[in-house]
Amino acid sequence: MKRKSLSCAVMAVIASSALVPVTPVMADEIEEVAVTGMRGKPRSVSDSPVPVDVFGSEALESVAHTDTNDVLKTLVPSYNVSRQPISDGGTFIRPAQLRGMPTDKTLVLVNSKRRHRASLVEIGGSGTQGPDIATIPSTALKSVEVLRDGAAAQYGSDAIAGVINFILKDNAEGGSFTVNAGEYSEGDGFQTTAAGNVGLPLGSNGFLSISGEVSKSDFTNRAEQYCGDWFCLDQNNPLYGVGDDYEDYAVYTEDPDFMAAAKNASLESDVVQPWGQPNAEAARLFFNAGYDLGDGKELYAFGNYSESEADGSFYYRYPNNGTIMDLREEDGSIYSPLEKFPGGFTPRFFGEVTDYSLVSGLKGEMSSGMTYDISARYGLSEVAYTLKNTINPSMGPESPTSFRPGTLANEEVQLQADFSQELMLGLTSPVVAAFGLSYMDETYELSGGDPDSYAAGPYATQDPWGFCDGAVATAAGQAVIDAGSTLDCADANDPVYTAVGVGSNGFPGYSPEYSGSYSRDSYAIYGDLSTDLTDRLFVQAAARFEDYSDFDSELVGKLAVQYDLTETIGLRSSIGTGFRAPTPGQQGTTNVSTRLPNGFPVATGLFPASSSVAQALGAEALKPETSTNFTFGFTADFDKLNLTVDFYRIDVDDRTYAISTLDVSSNDSDPAAYANYLALVDAGVVGAESIGGVFYFTNAFDTRTEGVDVVATYPLEWTADSVTNITASINYNRSEFTSDPSEYLNEEDQYDFEHFDPKLRGAVTARHDVGSLALMARANWYGSSENYQSGAIQNYGSVVQVDLEGKYHLTESTNVSLGGRNIFDEYPEEDMLGDYCCGARYPSDTVVDWQGAFYYMSLNHNF
Repeated sequence: MKRKSLSCAVMAVIASSALVPVTPVMADEIEEVAVTGMRGKPRSVSDSPVPVDVFGSEALESVAHTDTNDVLKTLVPSYNVSRQPISDGGTFIRPAQLRGMPTDKTLVLVNSKRRHRASLVEIGGSGTQGPDIATIPSTALKSVEVLRDGAAAQYGSDAIAGVINFILKDNAEGGSFTVNAGEYSEGDGFQTTAAGNVGLPLGSNGFLSISGEVSKSDFTNRAEQYCGDWFCLDQNNPLYGVGDDYEDYAVYTEDPDFMAAAKNASLESDVVQPWGQPNAEAARLFFNAGYDLGDGKELYAFGNYSESEADGSFYYRYPNNGTIMDLREEDGSIYSPLEKFPGGFTPRFFGEVTDYSLVSGLKGEMSSGMTYDISARYGLSEVAYTLKNTINPSMGPESPTSFRPGTLANEEVQLQADFSQELMLGLTSPVVAAFGLSYMDETYELSGGDPDSYAAGPYATQDPWGFCDGAVATAAGQAVIDAGSTLDCADANDPVYTAVGVGSNGFPGYSPEYSGSYSRDSYAIYGDLSTDLTDRLFVQAAARFEDYSDFDSELVGKLAVQYDLTETIGLRSSIGTGFRAPTPGQQGTTNVSTRLPNGFPVATGLFPASSSVAQALGAEALKPETSTNFTFGFTADFDKLNLTVDFYRIDVDDRTYAISTLDVSSNDSDPAAYANYLALVDAGVVGAESIGGVFYFTNAFDTRTEGVDVVATYPLEWTADSVTNITASINYNRSEFTSDPSEYLNEEDQYDFEHFDPKLRGAVTARHDVGSLALMARANWYGSSENYQSGAIQNYGSVVQVDLEGKYHLTESTNVSLGGRNIFDEYPEEDMLGDYCCGARYPSDTVVDWQGAFYYMSLNHNF
């Protein structure tokens, strides 16, 4: 893979500076101040003009999860992440949401520097391409700051919903080591994690903090045996024998040999299509270093290297479903893929994710009092795909059963300079002026797969050997008939007329036609002013100008205020504009995968809006999304009760979203699908006859997301030495369309956009220490939601999942923990509409966990 000379130059600069040892700068206590949301000068959380949650090491360690995504989901009710077992690359890099907005509308920082994006572009919804937060091991974190407010004017594109800032450990000595193991109550999904941190001095004025994590988890299966009215393997299921297709599949399901072979159709489980978490293993490393150069100058560097691998299933392929079909071979005999897979097959998708980054910079203070921070950043995310237990149907008997469909990569380089200065302008307090500029270069690359993964074999077309001329056998056809073939050209159902799909079934590889790189660069200039106008009134104003090589420039701004009504009650509010430029990945990614409407596999392609395929069906080039954010809230301390309440509204115009799939068919029985096919043919699209559906990203509609965040803490004192610390947080979030989406989304997609996710989410955590024993109880509450399918609506009731943990200190530095997540084994309601076919019992993309109870034990030692 080619890398730009600029990338190499920046890497050389970063690497050389990283070798110089930095003394940690002692900041204020993290529970009291936050750096996120304030340019130039930290401010206490209660006096911040915008809502900021700060989670220190104690809060982070209280969460039993090791995946940082799940840690945030537990601590921040407005942060959601789901498990999507059959979602192409979403199996390996999970998309998340903050305040109901997808990951790419939340800016992720590490030590206040932008984190690079993952290589994966989610193929549905908004086409999310955000950072892979799972690559940041929780053991490396000193704290996490979550800014729940739009901040594009301060930090740039992507900060529409908010900002998450991960602060790395900066210890120069000591460390910790943790081993954690657990399993679900179903007896599967065994997980082990070993994590550690060590702090080392760099000379007398520096530190090097190194954190690492190794994890492994086994798959889970929450499915029932595959059964639909088109094909059913469970003879005890009420659907068995129902439907017009029963006689067609009974010849297989009532054959003991086929049923025995079907137990091996999947590489995992004798249920042909398991639903659950994937097999996964990972090794992750993060370092944070600093060195005091004297005279107020500090050199710093931090970075990571992560390798992970996971695998998950696709849909089960049963006989005569368009993939496992009888084919007439060149000698006139009949071939069936059942010769390779006698019980059908379930493709298994593997992803190898590599992620690394390096950031280095110099910061200090000039004699004039102006502070500066000049930095360079490089980041790369790459995912390489492998597909096993499948075929390229068009290759017939020559097809292999394992493929390498290709590789995706996202690369970023950024140069940045930030400055701040206190100005004495005759006001009550100095005015803090912060300003800066940055340059960023981004590249997204699709590298082609092995030729077999995208090859169009002979069986991609009917009668590949020229046996028939209409209903009459040709000379070649007559020759194989004379040799004993059952060829019958007059029979329209003869296998000679069967055409099957092209490419590795489940995920065709990237051909040279759809491979390539997409690059852009951008620069930005920002300014930020803040001051206390009076003893009670704080104001902040910010503006940012950004220019992209592939889009017009944008100017956005923000105004925020905080006013103390009394010594214990404060009001705060902000209003700002923002934008998010479509990423090179969203503009360039291609994905052809197999979907199963009504149980029948269809090759469905996501194509770039600028491609000939999408353009033929009406696509237009993407443009930036723009937004307006408004928040209003208050903070209060009522004796021991600390309370924050914040209302927010986020209006997004020209929202990027995937249109509902446009059917394509070379059969004129469906006029709309046939018209789409003719449009592709007229546009000269190669292989149009093998495409069953097309969708693309477009600026589809305008939306409004609004809600309320409530966070409260209270120390419940039983005696002078016995206190239970209680934290409660609730989020109400609602999204709605503010323009007509019907041109782009079908009725089901429109309804689910507004109703599928729970509008209410809350968590209450209680912690209590009794001598050497620490107890924690947490209740996670998910409100009701609705799902729409074929004119029917299913109401899902609320769910409460309870976590318990007991930690015992064996010594002052060693403790052991026993605990359970979702100890009452609560699940969301099962699907009653038939919206989730093929063995799925629960809506797999819900934010409500559907894996059941999990019990674990961990050992931790600090040194």
